[in-house]
Amino acid sequence: MKPLAKRKFGRVDLEVTNFAFGTAPIGNIFRPIDEQMSDAMIQAAWDGGVRFYDTAPMYGHGLAELRTGYSLRWKSRDDFVLSSKVGRVLKPKRRSEIDFSPWNNAAPNEMIFDYSYDGTMRAFEDSLQRLALERMDICFIHDIDVFTRGADQPEVFRQAMDGAWKALSQLRDEGVVKAIGVGVNEWEVCHEALKQRDFDCFLLAGRYTLLEQESLDAFLPLCQERNAAVIIGGGFNSGILATGAIEGAKYNYAPAPASIMEKVRGIEAVCKEYNVPLPAAAMQFVVAHPAIPAFVAGTRTVEQLNKNLEWFSHAIPTDFWSELKRKGLLREDAPTPA
Repeated sequence: MKPLAKRKFGRVDLEVTNFAFGTAPIGNIFRPIDEQMSDAMIQAAWDGGVRFYDTAPMYGHGLAELRTGYSLRWKSRDDFVLSSKVGRVLKPKRRSEIDFSPWNNAAPNEMIFDYSYDGTMRAFEDSLQRLALERMDICFIHDIDVFTRGADQPEVFRQAMDGAWKALSQLRDEGVVKAIGVGVNEWEVCHEALKQRDFDCFLLAGRYTLLEQESLDAFLPLCQERNAAVIIGGGFNSGILATGAIEGAKYNYAPAPASIMEKVRGIEAVCKEYNVPLPAAAMQFVVAHPAIPAFVAGTRTVEQLNKNLEWFSHAIPTDFWSELKRKGLLREDAPTPA
């Protein structure tokens, strides 16, 4: 297994490993992971060379931040990069009065959306308290997209561009945090945020993958022009690019439609021809784009984590990417690994 590469994080004075550990699973999304497994995965990630960790108050109502801090607390703080998010304030509440869905055995905190200046400052400080680490390096405004906020999104976006932006911009100016950005499920929201405000980075879930490259039209070119970094989460499109086109395969958190199943089968045929695991192609494609320094993956077991690291270093011949393009399975203008 080749060592993970380090990449410059856009215009910011940070270097990140091109594979990042995502902490939604250790927030107990869908089903619980115990404390021992959570810690074992973070230690295994560290031993595998991972030096970039992404968390959020949302993940397990604070549980993921608590677990992330616990596992990283005695590492040298200058040896890793840590990102978290604002947009939700957590308040202690009886477990019996909290709707935890989709989290399982989460921390006993109620989540309240708050994109105001004061709410952002409180959320930032609360995250540092839960992590019990002296700083976070990167902070994203979380979930100001249509996927999460529905019809309220335009007003939520406006609030965030005023209140949360002002707070994070101030924290950046003061040197409290190095990079500020937006973390959402839609590239269009990132694009609009970058047009309106001076952001350093974005965390984009599932919208630049082997199956989706629309963000090449306008958003990613603007990121290159501004030297803004983009981290991709959900690079398996919530499942199908890891499992393949099997019965019940998930695409964007729902059963994959026939058109997606057909496209994935086409990609799998090329994978078979070149002896390339589909997940390896999915991961390595993403970080070939010059604006994308890292792929964020969440796992449930040490075995899954090690498998991801193995895929991430799997040798892929250049002809594989050319064949995908020749068959119309990948955009001609999509950057591919050298």
